[in-house]
Amino acid sequence: MSSFFGWLEQLGPAEAVRTTPYLYAALECVHLLGLAVLVGPAVAFDLRLLGLGRRVLPVTVAGRHLLPLAHVGFVFAALTGVLMFVSGAMSIAASGAAPFKLALLVVAGINIAVFHRGTYRDVGRWDTHVRPPDRARAAAVISLASWTGVTVCGRLLAYT
Repeated sequence: MSSFFGWLEQLGPAEAVRTTPYLYAALECVHLLGLAVLVGPAVAFDLRLLGLGRRVLPVTVAGRHLLPLAHVGFVFAALTGVLMFVSGAMSIAASGAAPFKLALLVVAGINIAVFHRGTYRDVGRWDTHVRPPDRARAAAVISLASWTGVTVCGRLLAYT
């Protein structure tokens, strides 16, 4: 694997990130903003799935307003994350936090897919005034845990 990570570091974008003054720092800033725009709305939606505000705000309304923001945040976080990763792929991959961050990203993605392809399809039955089903609540807990873990592991990449 180290030869693959070494190859990644030799790519043009990786070289540009390493050699252009302040580019890595700018990418970090955009990455953190993207993460905030991703995780903030995701947490708010998860809290709604857990029942917070169920008498006031339908799940579909929360989703219609919050999830597009989370998608935009994900795009910015993913693009900047990839650029930062390739610029130092060998050292980042050697970090003890890297496999956990990747695994948690996979868990978050699978959770999103399962929720939207399954539980969310019958949201009309539990959109307002009733407790969301256990499957929706479980998806919210998994989402909260996985995005928290991704954030923590991302910070630990610099220290492990």
